[in-house]
Amino acid sequence: MILSVNRMLFLLLSVFVLPAQAWEAGLAKADITPTESVPLAGYGGKTRMSQRVDHPLWLKALALRDESGAISVIVTADLVGLSDKMITRIAGSAKEKHGLPRERLILNTSHNHSCPVTEDVLWLYYEFTPEEAAAKDRYTEQVYRAYDSVIAAAIADLAPAELSHEMGLAGVAVNRRRSRGPESRALPGPVDQDVPVLAVRSGDRLRGIVFGYSCHTTALGGLSLNGDYAGFAQVELEKSNPGAVAMFVQNCGGDANPLPRIRGKDVEAVSLAERYGLILAEAVNQVLAGSMVSLSGPLEVAMGEATLDLQPGLPLAELKERVPNLNGMHRREFEHFIRQYETGEGPPGELNYPVQVWRFGTGLTFIALTGETVVDYSLKFKDTYGWNTTWVSGYNNDLFCYVPSLRVLREGGYEGTLGMWEYGHRAPFTETVEDRITDLVERLVSE
Repeated sequence: MILSVNRMLFLLLSVFVLPAQAWEAGLAKADITPTESVPLAGYGGKTRMSQRVDHPLWLKALALRDESGAISVIVTADLVGLSDKMITRIAGSAKEKHGLPRERLILNTSHNHSCPVTEDVLWLYYEFTPEEAAAKDRYTEQVYRAYDSVIAAAIADLAPAELSHEMGLAGVAVNRRRSRGPESRALPGPVDQDVPVLAVRSGDRLRGIVFGYSCHTTALGGLSLNGDYAGFAQVELEKSNPGAVAMFVQNCGGDANPLPRIRGKDVEAVSLAERYGLILAEAVNQVLAGSMVSLSGPLEVAMGEATLDLQPGLPLAELKERVPNLNGMHRREFEHFIRQYETGEGPPGELNYPVQVWRFGTGLTFIALTGETVVDYSLKFKDTYGWNTTWVSGYNNDLFCYVPSLRVLREGGYEGTLGMWEYGHRAPFTETVEDRITDLVERLVSE
């Protein structure tokens, strides 16, 4: 039989091109639920000690190997955040044990406010008794061990897979700047209702679901351990998709809350958080049931840092004058700045800001920003690089502060100005903050 030129070309492409686009994927999860009462994270004030567990807390990992043989790993966590100290230890261990380059490891946290305190995350928030500090330290070591084990298990699980992506929608998030504090006089602000979904399949079997949303995990504030709405969404997705690992990626939810919220009625609040989780899970399931875009390789990665300048802080004399009239976290903030003056040249005037970009062939660009990033960055970068092919996540790397856009910075209020002291920084960013981050993302995407 004589084959046409087109048919011969198709067969050649099938033999020589298609295998090069194949993925290998590995998934794993590690239970990080504490086995004792521990200090709870996320809110300042009197230390909250956990009293019950509503559902387990998890670390979950997706390992990917593309046609080049390079391995990349993303780990999600039901934690409020990670510190620079924690990032250094986790990434260093992954490099030592698996040869995993820093740019090929993304560490995202859901910013869960119903999880234990770890290491030195939000360290100015808390004032522990020796017993509380010891419980926190024991739990931190448990978390470090879990990061090691979940990364290793995901890499060991690598097997042929297909990746696909699509966007869904959910209506849980509300811009919170009109609903709180001095900025409540502001006009209603933007939100990002997109629910990006990455599906990992091997043949007919759904092995992994990575999904994201831009909203604080603050539906709860009681004394129970759980993953808030993001945790309940993962529970529901794994229940409705048996055998799959569901991973939540916190996107740019720095200025968004799930609203309404219930305060002072713990059981009712948990019920409401679970409902929000069911809404988000249904948005994901609708995407999984529809047509999704297949992703080819290679997985190209880039990582870099911008330098973000801070405005001048309060002078030493004013700090000392105001300290006697302060207590709690505000007093600890000012005493921290005074120590910086007395042991060096004063509070630092700039911060390093890491960004990672992963590009899945031409089908998806994943931008991983650092810190409590406000929604403007998600909307801006999706408008620049493609609404349906760009995934912008915040809350990666070090939970080092809020990251306002120029709009939010000029509006002032908590995310723009007031929230900097509690992170140990002398003052808000200068008005170059958005341009510096935008320029870095542009450079990394072009690489």
